[in-house]
Amino acid sequence: MNDRYLSVTEVAEVLGTTERFPRRLIAERRITFVRVGRHVRIPESALRAFIETNTVQPASSGRTRLGAVA
Repeated sequence: MNDRYLSVTEVAEVLGTTERFPRRLIAERRITFVRVGRHVRIPESALRAFIETNTVQPASSGRTRLGAVA
């Protein structure tokens, strides 16, 4: 229970996005959140897990096509 709970604004700052993106993650149930009355808070551990899950590792091969993303 030592987890810090972040507001949507704080999550947006950490991710470097607008507030709309974390709100969409919440609406689509793509991130864990807690309702405190009418306020929505996201545990720091959930934000770390979301970032870790969505982190794309570099290709291990030395040969990559330029311009290819996926």
